[in-house]
Amino acid sequence: MRWLRDPLIWLILLFIALLLLMPYSGTLFASWFPDLARPLYQQESFIRLTVAHAELVLISSLIAVVIGTGAGIAVTRPAGREFRSVVETLVAAGQTFPPVAVLALAVPVIGFGEQPALVALVLYGLLPVLQGTLAGIDAVPQSLREVAQGVGMTPRQILYKVELPLAAPVILAGVRTSVIINIGTATIASTVGANTLGSPVIIGLSGFNTAYIIQGASLVALLAIVTDRLFERLLRLFKNG
Repeated sequence: MRWLRDPLIWLILLFIALLLLMPYSGTLFASWFPDLARPLYQQESFIRLTVAHAELVLISSLIAVVIGTGAGIAVTRPAGREFRSVVETLVAAGQTFPPVAVLALAVPVIGFGEQPALVALVLYGLLPVLQGTLAGIDAVPQSLREVAQGVGMTPRQILYKVELPLAAPVILAGVRTSVIINIGTATIASTVGANTLGSPVIIGLSGFNTAYIIQGASLVALLAIVTDRLFERLLRLFKNG
């Protein structure tokens, strides 16, 4: 059974086991932290928090991918090249703002919940996607574009049949970085009322409850590792294909 020797399968099984067994780990954490009156986070189901966390990351990452790749393609076209430096500067500036500051500015305008968290995550996820798109398209040899043009391809056909397929591994690497960043950054979304795996972490920090911090942080870390390994496998398929 070859799948049993796959480290990725074991990581996924470990994450599922940790997620399912966490509600029954109260005795374990009580022995580790005997001074805590409530060593196990029980305000919300860990499964619900994980689903909400993944949903927030998925939506923000999709928005970042659409905007980032769209902007990257636009500024590599002849009509948009003069705006390339402006777009790069604006996107890079968006990532210089700490997520907490973005949330603080967005809450008075949008309100509490997932919306301000989405704004912060999209801003933070844009730069790797844009950089990956620009690097991937720039790496396509000009000779291939000339050959494609010589056989009668239109600029649109060159983009979709030559440039994007060749740039796909580099673009995907940028998306990988963006998603991993957002998995970690999404933990602070709980400070503005969004349900994420950051909820036990935030409550643990405010209540000096180390057990809560470990419970939330361990699931976030393992989720990021599993996602990173999945992207690595997908990148390998792109390169081999």
